[in-house]
Amino acid sequence: MPYTTKQQQAVLRCLELRKEESLTAADLAEDLRQMGCPVGLATIYRQLEKLSAAGQVHKINTAEGAFYQLCGHTEQDHRDCFLLKCSRCGRIRHLDCSHLQALYDHLEKDHHFRIDPRGTLFTGVCDLCAGEEDAHGST
Repeated sequence: MPYTTKQQQAVLRCLELRKEESLTAADLAEDLRQMGCPVGLATIYRQLEKLSAAGQVHKINTAEGAFYQLCGHTEQDHRDCFLLKCSRCGRIRHLDCSHLQALYDHLEKDHHFRIDPRGTLFTGVCDLCAGEEDAHGST
């Protein structure tokens, strides 16, 4: 098992507690401070980069900055794992779905392009926002 520091364990614990959310380093710093475990922002960024490189965390680069979300997989090449971002509310969901494997295989074989599923972010409208549109008669 790889060596982990107390700070890395604390960052990982915060991500686990909010695994359905995408968080900024500042969000994690505030959570850690409230838990009585203050960790400097530079240390949090360093730990997030290590966790991302290890495949434990998704790093999501957006126009608003970097967000991080726990990934339950530790394999570096987990191909069924990707992210969905709602263009209305901004929520980002981690999803496991093997149905995209056929698309990944097609792109690699026929177009000589290998997708990085861990860095793949699909945008659209989530079910909650779509339901609000339906309720208001919009499309």
